[in-house]
Formats: sequence, C-alpha cells, structure tokens
Amino acid sequence: MNGLTNRALWAAGGALVLVAVAACTPGGGGDEGGEGGGELVWAIGGSEAQPGGVHQKVAEKWSEENPDTPIRIEILPDEADQQREQQALELQAEGSNFDVLGMDVIWTGEYSTNGWVESLEDVREDIESVSLSGAFESATWGGELWAAPFNTNAGFLYYRTDLVDEPPTTWDELCEMAIEIGEQENIGGYVGQGARYEGFVVNWLELYWSGGGELYNEDQTEVAFDTDIATQATEFLANAEQDGCLTPGFNTAMEDEARNVFQSGDAVFMRNWPSFYSVVKDGGTPVAENFDVAPLPTFTGEGTISASGGFNLAVSAFSDNIEGAKEFVVWASTNEEVQTMLATDASLPPTMESVYEDLSDDPVMALLGEVLPDAKPRPPSPQWNEISVEMQRALFPAYNGEGDPGEASQAVLDFLETTVE
Repeated sequence: MNGLTNRALWAAGGALVLVAVAACTPGGGGDEGGEGGGELVWAIGGSEAQPGGVHQKVAEKWSEENPDTPIRIEILPDEADQQREQQALELQAEGSNFDVLGMDVIWTGEYSTNGWVESLEDVREDIESVSLSGAFESATWGGELWAAPFNTNAGFLYYRTDLVDEPPTTWDELCEMAIEIGEQENIGGYVGQGARYEGFVVNWLELYWSGGGELYNEDQTEVAFDTDIATQATEFLANAEQDGCLTPGFNTAMEDEARNVFQSGDAVFMRNWPSFYSVVKDGGTPVAENFDVAPLPTFTGEGTISASGGFNLAVSAFSDNIEGAKEFVVWASTNEEVQTMLATDASLPPTMESVYEDLSDDPVMALLGEVLPDAKPRPPSPQWNEISVEMQRALFPAYNGEGDPGEASQAVLDFLETTVE
C-alpha cells in the first residue's frame, strides 16, 4: 500500500503544506463562511472508494447532476482506524481540504464533541423520514443529528454449501463442524477478523453480546459490563485457537485477509460483512458456486446477534462550502437510486427503508432483513476510540494464550468505569 503510505506522509506534512494547497484544492476554493462553490472533496476509505467502486459511481452521478459543485473522492485507507487517523489530522488542524467525511458509525460522539462536524438539525426531517431507525440513531449524539446515514451493516456467517448441510446455530456447534470438516478436507475451520484492531473488537463483541452481555445501560449513564460473560467469550476464542477451530493466521486477519482465505477454499466458515458476498460470488473460484450466508450463531442457539456497522456522511465544520456539502450528504442518504446502487452494485446495506422492499428477492437483502432488527451498535461514545484500544490491549493477548481471560475482563470493566461520571 505505497499509495496509502504516501497519503499518510502528506497528511502529516504540516500546516505549511495545508496552507499551500488550500488555494488550489476544492476544499480551499470557496468563499469564507462556508457558502462557496467549486469542487467538493469526499474523504472516505475502503474498497468501494477505489476506482470502479460504488462510492466513485455515486460521486460521478452527483457531479453529472451538479456540474457547479462536482465532488471527487480523497481515498483513505481500507482500515477504519487509519481512516480516522487521517481525518483527525486534518480536522485537528482545522484544515478545509475535506468537505464531506465518510465516518464510521462509532465516531459520531467524538466528532461532534470535538466540534469537527456541522449540525444537520435543519435537515433532520428530510433524513429521518426515510431512514432505518437504527441507522439514524447512529448519526445522532446528545439528541442532535450530526451526520446523514449512508450505509449500514451487519455481520454474516459465510459457509461452504458443498461441505455443510445446515449452518450452525451455536458457537460450539460451529467449532465442532469446523474442526471435523477442516481435518477431513485439510483446510482451515473458521476465519474472521482476529487481528489487533477495531475489527477484532467487533468480532469479540458479537460473542459477548450473543451470551447476553451489555456494555452500558440504555442511556449510557451506567456500566453494565458482565465479567463472567466476557470471560466466556474470550475463553471460547482461546479454546478455538488451541483446538484448531480457527484457521491459521486468524489473529492477523482483517476483512480482506479473511475473504481471501475463504474465497481460496481454505476455510469452512467465515465471519464477514455483506459487501463481500458479491466479491466471493464473482471471484471466479470454485467457492463462488458453493457458498451461502446465514445469521451468526449464539451461545444458546436462540436468535442471532451482530454488531451493526456502516458509514455515515458528515459535513466538516471547516469546509469552505458547507451548504454544498450539506446538499450532497442529504442527497446521498435520501436518493432512492443512490441507495439502491449501494445494494445492487456493492452489497452495501442501504439505510433508506424503502429500498429493502424493492430488493426483497436478493439473498443478501433478505438476510439483512432478518439480521438488522437484532443487530447491536457499538456505543457512539466520544471515548469509543480509547475504549476500543483498551479492549484490544486486554483481550487480544488473552485469547492468544498470553494473558488470563478473567483478568482481561476485569481490566475492561475497570476502564469502562472511568468513562461514566
């Protein structure tokens, strides 16, 4: 990823660089006061931001319809942690190079508290009236709307239909099948996002939540963390690692690495996002015709649970064209053609409720209809980044046999207690 390295160096290059380019970049070309024209810049990462991706198609559609305020994408890294880092560098410097921010749903509290994004309360009704309730809530903090829901997400269990008759409904059943089939076929068992980053926290939370655990009470004024359930979740991963349930390299895998393993035929099961369905389906490997998706298991076998994810679109408080940027984010979140493009071109779950009715025959959309009502969001707390880092620090070594799961759970509880008054 040499290009990403170069972008990171550019972002850290200092205020002199930012000032020098402000006059000639789209973000710096508007009138003072945030009402200028000219090209907008949309800072977002991931594979769909790359040339040919659906985000580029959305940008092209807007630009065709709005030639006076076209938009281009500033491609950020694939990993959410690195996307946040590059955005934060720009926003902390109060730079105007980014007009529209592609924000992970968990950044809402932090960005609004820091004064980095514009309020969207004046267009709240336009957005709320067409959005899924859970997606809309992820764009609010302190009762105020700070972003426009763009795409939501939920974890799926991918499984090999040529090796598995029926997908497992419990985590223990999954590991039994993963070990048995893996040994028979000489392939790995279960692959997910096990590297030490935000994705691991998501995977761990899905285990924890499936055991009945919570992080906070409903209004996030009290910690509700259950160390017994947390220890169970971590011990499950530790045992799965030791017993061969997890594929080799599970603890270094992110989304794309997991997809590569599964798509290459080297795993029985995979936990990943819906957007990878079309990638695997069109991948040209034998697995393309021999896989399906199902809800993630739980410890009891009842129901399903998934971490909800996705991206919202916010307007940078330092944009030189705040009104133009605001028009774009409202358009992207409420335009049915755009929202349908997310689903059909990239298997990205849209946030516009009506789209699901039109795509009910699509297997991904049908499963999302089953999973999303029970999906759980990570709290969009201003302290979420610190919470996530602490969870990684405590839990990652514990499931890799380098720490005690019970002590790790207590460390997470102790830290969570510092995040409430």
